[in-house]
Amino acid sequence: MKGGTVQINWHDTKPVLTLDFHPISGLLATGGADFDIKLWVINSGQVQKKIPTASYQNSLSYHGSAVNALRFSPSGEQLASGADGGELIIWKLHTTETGQSWKVFKSLLFHRKDVLDLQWSTDGAFLISGSVDNSCIIWDVNKGSVHQILDGHFHYVQGVAWDPLSKYVASLSSDRTCQIYINKPKSKTKGAEKLNYICQHTIMKAEQQPIDDAKSVKNHLFHDETLPSFFRRLAWSPDGSFLLVPAGSYKMSTPSDTINTTYVFSRKDLSRPSLQLPCANKPVVAVRFCPLAFNLRGSNPAGFFKLPYRLVFAVATLNSLYIYDTESVPPIAILAGLHYAAITDIAWSYDARYLALSSQDGYCTLVEFEKEEQGVPIPLAET
Repeated sequence: MKGGTVQINWHDTKPVLTLDFHPISGLLATGGADFDIKLWVINSGQVQKKIPTASYQNSLSYHGSAVNALRFSPSGEQLASGADGGELIIWKLHTTETGQSWKVFKSLLFHRKDVLDLQWSTDGAFLISGSVDNSCIIWDVNKGSVHQILDGHFHYVQGVAWDPLSKYVASLSSDRTCQIYINKPKSKTKGAEKLNYICQHTIMKAEQQPIDDAKSVKNHLFHDETLPSFFRRLAWSPDGSFLLVPAGSYKMSTPSDTINTTYVFSRKDLSRPSLQLPCANKPVVAVRFCPLAFNLRGSNPAGFFKLPYRLVFAVATLNSLYIYDTESVPPIAILAGLHYAAITDIAWSYDARYLALSSQDGYCTLVEFEKEEQGVPIPLAET
């Protein structure tokens, strides 16, 4: 593994707020405070034993404000981007004899304020977005219309996640709650109407037994609105077994002792965290799973996760990156001192070769893994 901050003119020295890898070509898309989306080719640094670099390919200019979130659709044929002022655009890939280009396909209009996060459904037919207007919206992409509004939060929605099995969606807000919605289709419905999400769990506090008192107390699990980030990007594992939730604030036995942490929720019980992954002195703002599964390094599943394969995921605090796998609880790598300002987003390439970070300082970090450094890939469909 080799990585570092790539000091090129990513977005005209403005903050880079979001990024994602194309699921087929491996192009990296970045969104910035300069209102543009830019596409980059990632160049390996393995031969020269240096960090990978990025070569500018193209710009997508349509937004009239800062681009806060972007994600490619699972097929790679579309790109969704959300920006300040409620702007939400669907771009479509067009292929001609002269090459490929991205053009505006739909403008999704309903959010009244900044869109902070978004996520595609597994089939690419729907999209969920979270906004400063305190709402989540599920969109029917082909119709370009609102399918459902989820309005259970009382402050900014800073992270959303779509269960790969489509049973759940989750949202995280600066109101210090994580909402878990379950799909409860209305009777005798077909097609898109089969999606009807209702709130199953509102996760806010957890009981704790103080050392010096026999009486249990309930403490908030998440940071409040003073967290110095607009993003709390949560993520499901690619197999749907676990949900990772950032912005954790776990109180120890004394009021002054608070740990910044990531919570792990098991699909078997989404009402409360099953595990927490403590981090350093800065809050966690984003988490992201590698899209591939890998063979176990040991002979038997071990540890908390007990999966027949290994999943790898990244956790970003405001100023550092932790890389974990599900075969062991301690992080397998920690990268710190990468940026002078807050980290804003994480992305993995489709082949697990690259990991990318964006930052408010106007730069991105690229990490390159050697072949099979993380193990032998195993298609999840075969597990």
